[in-house]
Parts: sequence; C-alpha cells; structure tokens
Amino acid sequence: MVKQRVTIKNPTGLHLRPAGILCKEAMQFKSLITFEFEGNVSNAKSVLSVLGACVKCGDEIELTCEGEDEDEALKSLIGAIESGLGE
Repeated sequence: MVKQRVTIKNPTGLHLRPAGILCKEAMQFKSLITFEFEGNVSNAKSVLSVLGACVKCGDEIELTCEGEDEDEALKSLIGAIESGLGE
C-alpha cells in the first residue's frame, strides 16, 4: 500500500469534468484506489463517490493505492491532479 497527500489545484475543485478524468485515470489500474478527505474515504474509480466528497480548490486529499500496480497508479494519479485534471 502506498499513500501520498496532494493538493487540488483546479479552480472549481473536483466537479463533474475533473472527477470524470480522475476516475478514468484510476480505472486504468488494477489496484484499489481511494482517497481520504475530511475523515471520509472515497473510491477514486467512482464518479459519484468523488463528487460526493465535495473537494474544492486548495483542499488536500490523501491518495491510497493498494495492489499489484500501486506505485504506477499513485504516480499517474498524482501527475494528473498536479496537471489540473484537464483544466
């Protein structure tokens, strides 16, 4: 299991479009991918779960990847988030 904290840079946070991009990125991996925000754990492969977390610009989340491709998954997701998830 690997974990890393990352700050959301999108001006509008994780609304529908960036949430969809995050989920699409997460679904490429076999690992279980979740993130924790304000004490709640959300499934990064579920758009509804990501939207339900209500993550806004400047919020910090902790990504957790667990499985056979966990290191690759974490690196890819951190890169996607830091690049702004298409925004």
